[in-house]
Amino acid sequence: MDLDQFCLRHRLGPAKEVELARNRVQLSQLPEYLAGRRTVFDLPLDLTGTPFQRRCWQALLQIPFGETCTYAQLACALGMAPGAARAVGQANGANPVPVIVPCHRVVASVGLGGYAGGLDLKRRLLELEGVSPHTL
Repeated sequence: MDLDQFCLRHRLGPAKEVELARNRVQLSQLPEYLAGRRTVFDLPLDLTGTPFQRRCWQALLQIPFGETCTYAQLACALGMAPGAARAVGQANGANPVPVIVPCHRVVASVGLGGYAGGLDLKRRLLELEGVSPHTL
């Protein structure tokens, strides 16, 4: 099954929206994650971006399955002021491998915030991990 078929089957939308086509090896682990049998991905990642983006993406990898943090909390964890939340959000939006690098776990202070794959997908990913998006 190719990535487009997989994403459509699991109602994730076209692969170009989900942006997972970069590394085909992830196809072996993504179905396990979607079935609730995998909480951490063990994949070689080529995270090409600015130094700031790479710092943000590395911080995202530290957010455990089933947990969230706010954009402001992530900014503080990176040694920045909470007001840098917008810059953190922009770095998340440039994440080349969402789901694998779990930018869906970062939420706004009130509500879900944004997500490159759309808020419906972000909501479904959080629900899959046991987070109730309705309480955010």
